[in-house]
Amino acid sequence: MTEHPNWFHRRGTIGRDGWESVVDDSTPGWSHTGIRIGVLEEGETLALADTGMERIIVPLSGSFSVQHTEAGTVAKTALAGRNSVFDGPSDVLYLSCAASAIITGTGRVAVASAPASAVHPTRHILARETPIELRGAGASSRQVHNFGTPEALEAERLIVCEVITPAENWSSYPPHKHDEHVPGRESRLEEIYYFEAAPTSSGSGAAVADAAFGMFATYSSGAGEIDVAERVHTGDVALVPFGYHGPAIAAPGYDLYYLNVMAGPDRERAWLITDDPAHAWVRDSWSGQDMDPRLPYRAEGDR
Repeated sequence: MTEHPNWFHRRGTIGRDGWESVVDDSTPGWSHTGIRIGVLEEGETLALADTGMERIIVPLSGSFSVQHTEAGTVAKTALAGRNSVFDGPSDVLYLSCAASAIITGTGRVAVASAPASAVHPTRHILARETPIELRGAGASSRQVHNFGTPEALEAERLIVCEVITPAENWSSYPPHKHDEHVPGRESRLEEIYYFEAAPTSSGSGAAVADAAFGMFATYSSGAGEIDVAERVHTGDVALVPFGYHGPAIAAPGYDLYYLNVMAGPDRERAWLITDDPAHAWVRDSWSGQDMDPRLPYRAEGDR
């Protein structure tokens, strides 16, 4: 159960204006980050009309074209997508906070956002340019696509990456937090988790995609009381305003994906975390363990 109903949302329960899910500053208790999940059929469009918001457009499945307007100049960017989030990175588009946009295409698309005033250049990041990190070891092995992290992208506030956790593995582990400003050690960041799950590529042909699931937890820290422990399916959204979060666990037979969107009030754009002291020792246990041989996940047929 959740202590606060605003911190976890099932697919489609927070949709509006043609979007399947929307988190923004109208969400109670939320101010620094946003996400929109859209599903488009051929000929349909989704608009990002407001400025004052830096964004990253991430194809989840399918390919998209983005017409973006900034200072009276109109440009169009084609985003080569992917069949699914388990097929390696996709092209993504960072949109300047001075830009508005219209998205067309077919498939599922995510738009990560954060309020911003400093104008950083709009940038098309190709799939082949995305830094791929294999993190952890053994049963804590996971794959991270760092297209929107401070090391990879110039932005004001927004930090975005996506994580693929193979079946039976744990990620967002050890549980950690980023809800205090401790210079050089911890930063204050709201965080959004958008989830997808799917039967493994080697799974039974009888597997039902909608049944795929994982588990996710968030619990209290000194910054506030929170208690989330949920089965997560494709399209679900978890909000982490504070507290220790993790693990995210991929159930046997099902791979787990999540898109992380982070931003906060600190002047420095940095992801600095503090592990739960009760579980921090787990990191040392990875020494000598091999990376999961299933990683990295790439396009179907290249795994």
